[in-house]
Amino acid sequence: MQDVAVAQGKIVALAPQLNLPAKKVIDAHNHWVTPGFLDIHTHYDLELEVAPGLTESVRHGVTTVIIGNCSLSIAIGEPVMLAAMFQRVETLPHRFLQKWLEKAIIWDSPGEYLAHLQTLPLGPNVAPLLGHSGLRAHVMGLERSLTDQPTPLELKTMGNILQNALEAGFLGFSIDMFPWHWMSGQWSAHTIPSQHAQFPEYDYLANLCRQANRVLQVTPNPQNLASFWHVFCLGMGLGQKPLKMTVLSALDFVHARQLWRGFAPLLALWNNILGGNVRFQTLTEPFTVYGEGPMTPLFEEFPTGAKLNSCTNRVERQNLWRSPLFREQFRNDWERSKNKSFHRQLEQMIITRSPIADWEGRNIAEVAAKENRDPLGFFIEALVEYDTDLRWLTTAANDRLQPRLELMKHPYIFPGFTDAGAHMRNLGYYDGALSLLKQAMTTGFLTPEAAIHRVTGEPAQWFGLNTGVLKVGSQADLLILNPQALHAEISPMEAIVDPNLDGELRIVKRGSETIIDAVYINGELVVQRGEVSNQLGKQAYGSLLFPHTHS
Repeated sequence: MQDVAVAQGKIVALAPQLNLPAKKVIDAHNHWVTPGFLDIHTHYDLELEVAPGLTESVRHGVTTVIIGNCSLSIAIGEPVMLAAMFQRVETLPHRFLQKWLEKAIIWDSPGEYLAHLQTLPLGPNVAPLLGHSGLRAHVMGLERSLTDQPTPLELKTMGNILQNALEAGFLGFSIDMFPWHWMSGQWSAHTIPSQHAQFPEYDYLANLCRQANRVLQVTPNPQNLASFWHVFCLGMGLGQKPLKMTVLSALDFVHARQLWRGFAPLLALWNNILGGNVRFQTLTEPFTVYGEGPMTPLFEEFPTGAKLNSCTNRVERQNLWRSPLFREQFRNDWERSKNKSFHRQLEQMIITRSPIADWEGRNIAEVAAKENRDPLGFFIEALVEYDTDLRWLTTAANDRLQPRLELMKHPYIFPGFTDAGAHMRNLGYYDGALSLLKQAMTTGFLTPEAAIHRVTGEPAQWFGLNTGVLKVGSQADLLILNPQALHAEISPMEAIVDPNLDGELRIVKRGSETIIDAVYINGELVVQRGEVSNQLGKQAYGSLLFPHTHS
């Protein structure tokens, strides 16, 4: 039991009993005072420009976010080009992107982008990674970045920009090999620029992070063994300085029930024998994803699904469906057993909204059986007729409790990967840290102290950020939690109309107001029992965080 004294945004004293003059005294008896949570994997880069309060994360106790993941950042590049990268990968609404484009600012360097971030009325603290896709397109031109390899001069130019960015204070660099990540608009037949690089380019840029002791975030290609070998080689530290590398993602996949068991021995080999410094990331709850007809990131992994996702409206999708050949190709893609991450099991896909009310709450296979239809044929016809009026959900990974707990407590796997700010109509894991605490309290798989450390000081220390701890001199990013309310199930997702997105739908979580009595950022109260300050997003509470090694 300790008192905490805060002045001018800093913790100035910690002691079992403080007798100091104070303007305000807060009684936190029978509550926990903890550091604010760190979200290590967000895609808030564009939302920061439109609604910098990041209300959905802050209300769940997140006081620091890391942006620029999966090779996507807006630190360098033309706005229209960057929008074409973000829109489909992160399934961002057209109106939201248009709102950003209308006010988008062009900066000449990543350093100028950091200066720009410091002018925003930030809600939480922000630590950015530099994204490879924008960097590659900026140096090579968008068309060549999607089809070609850099010249030696272009590669050196990329390296100079990255080195300058790290010296200016970027947390690190992110690259992407994940095959679901497609461009939008006229470039929709191409995956994003980072995916078109070859190993020497990744290795050259990764070594600049190694030399600077900064983080490399990697999203490998689960359908390509060469991709895993490249990532494995990047993370080896034998005979050289270890590279701080964090990899997506360690999950218990529905379609591959034994895969999760391989993560622990792989990480032991990497870190304990081969001299690496590698951390995987996992989700702290079941990986449940909503689909609006064919519009879902889960469909991006097979060709006909990707074509449907590239369409900008219902008419374009209906034109595709008119072709019997396309329908047959869709069936073949769906039934193909090789190279899949989405299980495609219709009995596990639940209809949540439908023009036919009797379908709601039932799985697709069940409805098809009731109508004496072939399940996949029925699903195809429903997609053709109802398009996005048919809403469904499924859980693709992390549905089993025990494997999920094993992943979350592994010392080389960070509980993170919320994707906050992306896939706004498809998923919402803004309360990832709270979900971890709930499971710790209800199962005892971690002590409360260990669980809190896993989403505060532990990742902060590894990423090199001065946050996530309660000590004299640290920034007063604090939570007051009611521990009794943590004996609860993981909160369900729900859809709301978000005024920050000009009335677009957003999948969110609620229920944190029963657990979190207060959220303080830089010593200022920003959330109290679910009520968000009306100044969040209007005045600056958080700040731009620089890594320890930044001078």
